[in-house]
Amino acid sequence: MIPLGNETTSYQAAAQNRHEAFSLPNTQQFLLHSEAKERPYRILVATPTQEAPPLGFPVIYLLDANALFGTIVEAMRVQGRRSEKTGVYPAIIVGIGYPTDEPFDDSRYYDFTMPTSDEVLQTLPVRNKDHVWPKLGGAEDFRAFIEQELKPRIERDYPIDRNAQALFGHSLGGLFVLQTLLTKPHSFQSYVAGSPSIHWNKELLRQQEEQFPSLLQQNTSKIGLLITVGELEGSHPSGMNSNAREFYDRFSLLSKEELHVVYHEFEGEGHVSVLPALVSRMLRFVLRR
Repeated sequence: MIPLGNETTSYQAAAQNRHEAFSLPNTQQFLLHSEAKERPYRILVATPTQEAPPLGFPVIYLLDANALFGTIVEAMRVQGRRSEKTGVYPAIIVGIGYPTDEPFDDSRYYDFTMPTSDEVLQTLPVRNKDHVWPKLGGAEDFRAFIEQELKPRIERDYPIDRNAQALFGHSLGGLFVLQTLLTKPHSFQSYVAGSPSIHWNKELLRQQEEQFPSLLQQNTSKIGLLITVGELEGSHPSGMNSNAREFYDRFSLLSKEELHVVYHEFEGEGHVSVLPALVSRMLRFVLRR
């Protein structure tokens, strides 16, 4: 029966007062267990509304998805409407997060770092002298999870282009991105390291750099590397900006036929405030045509 008179007013009032959960369009999530960990990973996936091209969509694998997935999805959705002007083209976004509603989880310390000596830990800046670090040193296990468990699942369920894959991480995630580039450069075609925490494994990175040129020559496609920092991070006691700049300076000397490397410092931005600007720059870099 169609409501009339006061019934219509009551119906409209009830609809206006009803609150419903909101979700980002064209996104899904699922839990994926790893053989190396007891807790599962929370995987979030955003897909374009367009029909997939013959080779499939580019795919961006995102670390710290609890904190960054929504930002990237909305940036893609808004900027992708005018790709010819923004340089942001349709892609699938795969966020790797944790089963929590918090933006960050202590598991990231284990997943994003190589084994770290007590001597190095004593040099890391902390908020108080009694600080106790979470478990560290699981980067190899995490890399194996991405390659052997996550990627096959994504390739099975979504139309992706295996020759257009990117890895994006910030802070400790940026460190993991650089370690992956140095040890397994063939895993992705684009790498984005935002404010990388090079000071955690600086000596190890320098050792891995020695073998990188020979690994790079074995790669069949050109690799893109974007390194960014925020201007205000220059005062951080870790030397984050100088470490990132030195890394870029060394890598910019490598073959430009095999490696396209870009460095950018965001004016007036700090370690956290830099994230929205970094996301936009990352999308344009990864999806450039």
